[in-house]
Amino acid sequence: MDRRVVTVFGGSGFIGRHIVARLARDGWVVRVAVRDVEAAQFLKPAGMIGQVVLVPADVTDPATTAAAVSGAEAVINLVGILAERGKRTFQRVHVEGAANVAAASAAAGVGRLIQMSALGADAGSDSAYARSKAEGEDAVRAAFPGVSVLRPSVVCGPEDKFFNMFAMLARLSPVLPVFGGPALPKFKRPDAAAGPAIDFFGIEGKRMQPVYVGDIAKAASTILTDGTTAGKTYELGGPLTYSFKQIMELVCAETRRRRLLMPFPFGLLSLKAWFLEKMPQPMLTRDQVKLLQRDNVVSADALTLRDLGIEPTPVEAILPTYLARFRAPTAQGRRPA
Repeated sequence: MDRRVVTVFGGSGFIGRHIVARLARDGWVVRVAVRDVEAAQFLKPAGMIGQVVLVPADVTDPATTAAAVSGAEAVINLVGILAERGKRTFQRVHVEGAANVAAASAAAGVGRLIQMSALGADAGSDSAYARSKAEGEDAVRAAFPGVSVLRPSVVCGPEDKFFNMFAMLARLSPVLPVFGGPALPKFKRPDAAAGPAIDFFGIEGKRMQPVYVGDIAKAASTILTDGTTAGKTYELGGPLTYSFKQIMELVCAETRRRRLLMPFPFGLLSLKAWFLEKMPQPMLTRDQVKLLQRDNVVSADALTLRDLGIEPTPVEAILPTYLARFRAPTAQGRRPA
């Protein structure tokens, strides 16, 4: 019996490496289509000899895209960027690139296609990233109507660039920001017992629903073997929602560091992003600030991980497995920093 072949575009990224490993465990021959084959060599031990195959491809190039999907039973497109650089624009990568993958998959007779989008994808969004993700979904559906779309919230896992970044900041700085806090504190209504208080955080920043990368990998694997998922969109989030302040409190708890939480208004954050986005690898852009101004949670009527038979993993169960390296050194009689 021939072994099933799945082509994964962008398989060397954070989410991709977990999906590649999961598919290899499930018995797929995984063809990983990447721009830099040498940089993706670390993926080969994810499977048995010859099970993980690296091929050069760029989703913005129809010829290499078509070659990468030839003979595949299924295709997963994970390619995405958070900031534009040169020719790597949101339009070229998220829209035209996704359309190339879908068109090549349809022409090759591929049975199943998964398109990785993002929670908050919206053609009417102020964010160019979110608009391009929505336009990419439409382009893919036009070329491959049976596509299954995944929209994850903030993703947590060992290689994530969210919790790791703030844990590193907690190591270096006595202050952690609460993005979206009010510009000026407000007096709360006096409490009979405690008296008047000052509200520094307002609604404590926008809310998000972090999802474990392993659950996303499990979702992708489940979809490829479940025909009832064709043509459907799934919003992937964890079991709980958190304000940005609560996220920072989680970081402090897991790194065992006492840090001052400071409200950081979006106007000031956008000004800071103006400088940061000029770095070769920007930590933050003004477009990302626009994304942060909207809640990043699963819609009430959306299909979710549970509709795939997957119980979402709490973020509290995952963070200790990789944020421990940021913990303050402790000694007998000494409190965490």
